Amino acid sequence: MVRLVNGIFNRLVIAVPFGWLLIFFLVPFFIVFRISLSQTAIAMPPYTPVFDIAAGWEGLKDFLNQLSFDNFLYLTQDSLYLKAYISSVTIAFFSTLLTLLVGYPIAYAMAQAPRTIRPTLLMLVILPFWTSFLIRVYAWIAILKPEGFLNQILLYLGLIHEPLIILNTNVAVYIGIVYSYLPFMVLPLYSALEKLDGTLIEAAEDLGCTRFQAFWKVTFPLSLPGVIAGFLLVFIPATGEFVIPDLLGGSETLMIGKTLWAEFFSNRDWPVSSAVAIVLLLVLVIPIALFQNAQAKAQGE
Repeated sequence: MVRLVNGIFNRLVIAVPFGWLLIFFLVPFFIVFRISLSQTAIAMPPYTPVFDIAAGWEGLKDFLNQLSFDNFLYLTQDSLYLKAYISSVTIAFFSTLLTLLVGYPIAYAMAQAPRTIRPTLLMLVILPFWTSFLIRVYAWIAILKPEGFLNQILLYLGLIHEPLIILNTNVAVYIGIVYSYLPFMVLPLYSALEKLDGTLIEAAEDLGCTRFQAFWKVTFPLSLPGVIAGFLLVFIPATGEFVIPDLLGGSETLMIGKTLWAEFFSNRDWPVSSAVAIVLLLVLVIPIALFQNAQAKAQGE
């Protein structure tokens, strides 16, 4: 009886996350995929065909016959979408690298700090989340604009003689992404670095390694799980980012999030925008799945 109860309980525990994924990921995904196979229409909803349950089996056959992959073919014919995907991945990749370069020393310093102040340092990293994401991005407009705080400080110190043009450029987008997603990089890195055994560093130094060599040969390899987790946590949302390039970027800043918004709300082309979203999801999910599969095989060996 106890085994039966435990078995049912274990299955329920497993069923909860699977049910969550089914309801909030798979179902919306198939809805968007179904819209991507439709055609634009001046109606509500703005696409055809719309399945009529009352029509029964004949209605279902007619509905399926009208679906097509024309929207996906359209994406390959217009270079705008390819440029948007490439630009988004490029900006997200280099932004993630910058976030790693900034976040690793912060996480390392937190892990090396006395245990009594680590909770305070951790709270300071999480503190920006207490403020609206939109407000934080708007704050960078006041900082980066020609008459903003950054230029005023640089002019006062005599480092520049005229205001720098940073706002409405890709540089501002990089700054916004690094700032906004820095906690997502610091937290997994700190979690990995905090668990490291300090005696391994001492042993490496006793065997002749310098402090830098001990870090590069011992600390960094052991912190790779945190690096990978932080990289994915920053890269994935940064690729589809819309708010930061829209507010801080200029007209030449081309990212797939802005393209998706334009198709959805300006052009009212739901089928094409759905196709853009599906391709974006595949661009992100397939490489990550292949990477995790290769990593699992390497660990199995």
